[in-house]
Amino acid sequence: MGEPSTALLDRVFGAVSDPTRREILQRLSRADERVTDVASHFSISLNSVSKHVRVLETAGLVTRSVQGRNHVLSLNAAPMAEAAAWMESYREFWSDRLAALDRFVTNAGEDASE
Repeated sequence: MGEPSTALLDRVFGAVSDPTRREILQRLSRADERVTDVASHFSISLNSVSKHVRVLETAGLVTRSVQGRNHVLSLNAAPMAEAAAWMESYREFWSDRLAALDRFVTNAGEDASE
């Protein structure tokens, strides 16, 4: 997979920073939906939902297909997986550092009690 680009990470994290967009992604994780069906679940205008969808499309998290007059949205989890892999490398780093700190503190406490 390789190291994700800074631009990809910026787009993905920017896209998921908004609760409305996260809810759209959650809905699409269950099934593809028409834009109008997605919009019906929010108390904002269709135009506002469309703007959120465009941000998700730009991030590569959502794809749109046109079926007649309907615009159907699908989840594309690949960019999210790349961002998760990037975050995982930092989780491993900090887990190792915290384990080393724990060993140091434990050993320092044992040395002090002797």
